[in-house]
Amino acid sequence: MATEEPCIILLMISTIFATDLHGKIDRYKKLFDTVEAESPDAVFLGGDLLPHFADASNGPDDFLGEFVAERLQSLRREMAQRYPSVFVIMGNDDPRIEEESVQRIADRGLWKYAHDRRFELGRHSIYGYAFVPPTPFVSKDWEKYDVSRYTPPGSVSPEEGRRSVAVEPWDTRHSTIAQDLQALAGEDDLADAVFLFHTPPHETTLDRAELDGQMIDHVPLDTQVGSIAVRRFIEQRQPLLTLHGHVHESTRLTGRWHDRIGRTHMFNAAHDGPELALVRFDLDNPAEATRELL
Repeated sequence: MATEEPCIILLMISTIFATDLHGKIDRYKKLFDTVEAESPDAVFLGGDLLPHFADASNGPDDFLGEFVAERLQSLRREMAQRYPSVFVIMGNDDPRIEEESVQRIADRGLWKYAHDRRFELGRHSIYGYAFVPPTPFVSKDWEKYDVSRYTPPGSVSPEEGRRSVAVEPWDTRHSTIAQDLQALAGEDDLADAVFLFHTPPHETTLDRAELDGQMIDHVPLDTQVGSIAVRRFIEQRQPLLTLHGHVHESTRLTGRWHDRIGRTHMFNAAHDGPELALVRFDLDNPAEATRELL
């Protein structure tokens, strides 16, 4: 007598990913209008949420509280049961002193603050991580050494620069992105996991910076500026999907907003034009993801 194979039903989880909005009101409005019109199951925001260096000329003085939170509240009221799960991290351009505002919005149930945390979405685990390797920029709230105490030519050490929130000197000097990722993931099974990063992984189509021909003290600058730690983590742990931003020009330079390492799909939603870049995908079929400029 023949036995029937068990039937496994995968429910579609429609998703929108945006990042590096930098407080641009028009981009946020396009994002919120799209969410209301399309009713995705989940929205991922990959950092650099605020106006550049918290420049109030780009929006309200309390940009997160007066604009973002109130618009999310309105969306939740209008969408009711259709309101999506929203996962958010900050980015290296976001002053960490604003982390309290991000958490207050989370406390209202309007989004989930994912940095260094794990959430569940159906059968998928969602992890967030905001830190990036050393950059040439002076704001260091969200910068750490990558795999060792090395600062690339042209970059400023995490031990220098400025911070909006004090950090223990030992942590600034000795902690690394590699250590953080090991602690975050532990021994978890990552086969169905999604990682929301700000930095892209090193030497992919997602981390290509426009640094061709530039030199510091006769040393050429690396045009691949992503995280070695994140790349090694993906190679070794093979999560289902990783989401990235940070390097705005990479898609223009490489012609690619997606890449793969082994079984892991990797998407970049950063964009260096005036439009809003949206990546849409089904969590159970990331290979069919699309990107649109609005």
